Amino acid sequence: MISRTSRFAALVAGLFLAFSMVAMDHAEARRGGSFGSRGMRTFQSAPPTRTAPAPTAPVERSMTPNTGVNTAARQPQAGMQRPGFMSGFGGTMMRGLLLGGLIGLLVGQGFGGLAGMFGFLLQALLIGGAIMLALRFFRSQSARGPAQALAGADNAQASRFENRATTQQQTERPFTIPGFGGGSGGSADTGSEEITLAQTDLDTFQQLLTDVQEAFGREDHAALRRATTPEMVSYLSEELADNAQKGLRNEVTDITLLQADIAESWHEDDRDYATAALRYESRDVTRERASGKVVEGDGDHPTETTELWTFVRENGANWKLSAIQQA
Repeated sequence: MISRTSRFAALVAGLFLAFSMVAMDHAEARRGGSFGSRGMRTFQSAPPTRTAPAPTAPVERSMTPNTGVNTAARQPQAGMQRPGFMSGFGGTMMRGLLLGGLIGLLVGQGFGGLAGMFGFLLQALLIGGAIMLALRFFRSQSARGPAQALAGADNAQASRFENRATTQQQTERPFTIPGFGGGSGGSADTGSEEITLAQTDLDTFQQLLTDVQEAFGREDHAALRRATTPEMVSYLSEELADNAQKGLRNEVTDITLLQADIAESWHEDDRDYATAALRYESRDVTRERASGKVVEGDGDHPTETTELWTFVRENGANWKLSAIQQA
């Protein structure tokens, strides 16, 4: 017979499962999250800015392979230790001398033969110790040269990086378009080249913020292909398909940029990248397709959102949205 405690536990588990299914059915239709590609900096955190001072959420979905090297794999294995003196040539010689002494003792030379063997063994140990000291001395001298050269190269590289950063700070100027300001953080040295943006670039970013949001709300796939990269089109189209399957429609209107900063801008290969922290407000609601009833959001009051948008242009072509990260 099932005890009262078991029946109560089963009831609690059933209620938990039921409420979980209801929460999943009424979850926000737009998944959001951080997705897309930022070139070699895809899996790096963007520098903080006045608009987005908090750490940025890492990219969760990207077609860019993560080529980060696992440093643990480069550490020497604990089980692979350098063989000691007794396990190499010295061990072979010691075993041979001991075997020879025992044989001499057995064939009748007695303890005299054994004493001679121990004398020879002592001489061999002294000679082997001298050889080991000499080998260690030469190894330390040979390793010291490359280490000193590497340290000198690192110091020279650090000096060049500081000079480049000082020059870049001297040439920076604040942006003048409404809502845009200079970023407050630097970027990691990934081998890419920092670039300077023009006023027309910043105007384009502000326009793309509106174009992408409104195209998503209209479910306009052609407009999304014009404003975003193929990778971003695939993610956004996947969300639109999920909405349609659930009988929902996400409407985004009245987008107004409140504040923005350029976190970083750089060039790699034949592409230019720029990551901007955007704080904007919009009317973002989710409706039932059949009835038009609002199931998520407030159509009467705009909501405020802060995100990091990364834009890319290839061979001087038009800028397109390539990544969105939650701030």
